[in-house]
Amino acid sequence: MSLYALNDQLWFPPVQDALEDGLLAMGGDVGIDRLLLAYKSGIFPWYDGDIPLWWSPDPRFVLFPDELKESKSMKAIEKKQVFQFRTNTAFADVIRNCKLLARKGQDGTWITDELEASFNELHRMGVAHCAEAWHEGILVGGLYGIRMGHCFFGESMFSKHSNASKFAFIQYVKLLKQEGVQLIDCQVYTEHLESLGARMIPRKDFIQRISKG
Repeated sequence: MSLYALNDQLWFPPVQDALEDGLLAMGGDVGIDRLLLAYKSGIFPWYDGDIPLWWSPDPRFVLFPDELKESKSMKAIEKKQVFQFRTNTAFADVIRNCKLLARKGQDGTWITDELEASFNELHRMGVAHCAEAWHEGILVGGLYGIRMGHCFFGESMFSKHSNASKFAFIQYVKLLKQEGVQLIDCQVYTEHLESLGARMIPRKDFIQRISKG
């Protein structure tokens, strides 16, 4: 099966045409219209150099809020009020930190200037949201993503203090559950998120769930 090349036209191929690793298409832009279409279609962007790559892996790594796992150590951190939890008070700072944070095994960042600008615009539109962990008045961890209906599509997270991003994630999952969110897209497997309750589901089930809003 061949890889699709996108142009200026706003479209995506069927997710069933993705390669074995989940890669579906390359090229196109990362404007807000294409990003919104991507998430609605079960597709997310990831860069390789200057070229946008579009992915829809099978299976898909997700977290159901009811299945969140919180360790005793994290409950103790919450009880001691080591961090303060906030949402949507520093979106630009959260995505900038995610962009600049050095990550093991990665050269550079996949969050380009264009992608950063589009997400900041989506935040102004009320579509992109962030969760934040603060310590002594300083932003030390957080995550951001897209909220559509009963689904939250997580994009990236950062931490400058031990357990900060984990704290922000746990608190945000609890909040999203209260607000009626039924599915959190974690995109691809990480041991960190698996420890918090995330698991794989078939892509067809994922697409069916997000299509219901």
